[in-house]
Amino acid sequence: MTRAPRARGSRKRAGRGPFRSLGLAAVAVAAVGLVSGAWTVWGPGPYDAGAGHVDVVVPAGGGLAGTARALKSAGVIGSDLAFMALAAAAGDARRLQAGDYEFPARASLAAVLGMIRRGEVTRRFITIPEGYTARDVQAVLRRAPFLTGEAPLPAEGALLPETYQVTPGETRLAVIQRMAAARDALLDRLWRARAAGLPFATPQQAVILASVVEKETARPEERPRIAAVFINRLRKGMRLESDPTVIYGLSGGAPLGHGLTASELASPSPYNTYRVAGLPPTPIANPGRASLAAALGPATTADLFFVADGTGGHVFASTFEAHRANVARWRVIEREQRHAAVQGLGQGMGS
Repeated sequence: MTRAPRARGSRKRAGRGPFRSLGLAAVAVAAVGLVSGAWTVWGPGPYDAGAGHVDVVVPAGGGLAGTARALKSAGVIGSDLAFMALAAAAGDARRLQAGDYEFPARASLAAVLGMIRRGEVTRRFITIPEGYTARDVQAVLRRAPFLTGEAPLPAEGALLPETYQVTPGETRLAVIQRMAAARDALLDRLWRARAAGLPFATPQQAVILASVVEKETARPEERPRIAAVFINRLRKGMRLESDPTVIYGLSGGAPLGHGLTASELASPSPYNTYRVAGLPPTPIANPGRASLAAALGPATTADLFFVADGTGGHVFASTFEAHRANVARWRVIEREQRHAAVQGLGQGMGS
């Protein structure tokens, strides 16, 4: 009897069906894994608090695990294990740089790792304006949240007003010491190159006068001439008669909120240069570079007086008669300014 031929091809295909399904499933799982992994590495991060960025201090000596913990704690990354795995795979585990970082919202894991590997730290700055008192500087340092430790009250006039780059975690005392070292270095250089015949026995006396110059004008171009006025007065034995020194004796340099009264001008203070001859006992602020340079290199002039000119500057005179005329003009300007201010206030209230 003749047998029918076997359907060999069809049996073979039927027998391989389950294996083929398993293979397709494995490929699908692998693809999903790749997509998931790529999303984990390059997809947006979890942090989105509406602020646009988040500050994180990557600790020195914390290693890969410490960095990952800091990032996870701040919400910058969703998984510290994923971050560590990516850093290890990329060969960056030992190349991470400590510092203060500002990560943008929704930064990817790869972007975060790249910033730390490249050391794209956020720079922090402390700015001390010229003429700030020691208490002003202390307050600025206390308000800086990225500094640590106490801010001791520095000696008046001992610091150089500048903008300083600081390291997050740096102590406030260390910042004060840097400011003082900068002032000392500048003062030493200016003292060695000072003009001849100045009425200063010590560099500190020059700092005292520079602090008075600093508080008398905000215009750098005027400082050498104002310094010359005070130096000329010292040489002649005249009192300095400086309003800022009186204010310092009354309030430590804080604004009084009003013009000096007759009783305040008569106050028995060692800083009252209307009553006490010579320099005040200490600086009255921290003078900047221009004022220190002016005190040690004043203009050549015979001026002995100056008064405000109504524009933010001053008008100078070498005789009392000329000064009296300048003061009279200033009084007229004062009255006009007060009148204009009152009129402006009235119009504002009526509108």
